[in-house]
Amino acid sequence: MSDQPDTAMVFAAGLGTRMRPISDTIPKPLVKVAGKALIDHCLDLFQKAGLKRAIVNVHYLADQIEAHLKTRQAPDIVISDERAKLLDQGGGIKKALPLFDAHPFYICNTDAFWIEGPVSNIARLAEFWDPQRMDALLLVAATASSVGVDWQGDFHMDGQGHLKKRAVGETADFVYSGVGILKPDLFEGDMRDVFKLAPFFFDAAKNGRLFGQVLDGQWLHVGTPAAIAEAEAALSRARS
Repeated sequence: MSDQPDTAMVFAAGLGTRMRPISDTIPKPLVKVAGKALIDHCLDLFQKAGLKRAIVNVHYLADQIEAHLKTRQAPDIVISDERAKLLDQGGGIKKALPLFDAHPFYICNTDAFWIEGPVSNIARLAEFWDPQRMDALLLVAATASSVGVDWQGDFHMDGQGHLKKRAVGETADFVYSGVGILKPDLFEGDMRDVFKLAPFFFDAAKNGRLFGQVLDGQWLHVGTPAAIAEAEAALSRARS
């Protein structure tokens, strides 16, 4: 199995219920922040890192997403069609597994992106990736300095980079950015069609095989209409 991922699984199939009423007529990945669709903010970060191919799953208002992606020159886009049934993130990965050719792959949510530091965070993530030690590597951001985070963070991290899920009622220093690297082995043999991704992270953590790479920059979570203005303000500050 190749050590380095060369493909990203981009999650664009969700219903975007927290983004209503905007998402009543526009799929969340096409909601614009600072004049650019959320999915393009994400894909541009991967393009900058040299990624050649992205698998994008579609379900809700899928025609709009497909038409929009045809305007992109890079990376190469392959559509994973979930119009017939929404599979959740785990099921979406399982459906797309043959497209990864048994290689590790990136994952990417489309309701967040970040203000980049001096070096591509995706390139830094790939550099830290070690399939001998890891089943999953997540890009994590500082909870306190991230924009649009209305929860108490997601993970604790030790000095070696191991991630541990925060307990109920705790506050964690790090929030999952929505981007990571996974091994396809995690999903092979799973007979379900519809299932969540997060339990795979938590199982890897219990086995000491879930790691984190801290994002250099500022993470912008755009989960609600109010968060659009917050993200645009952060971008404006960074550019001034």
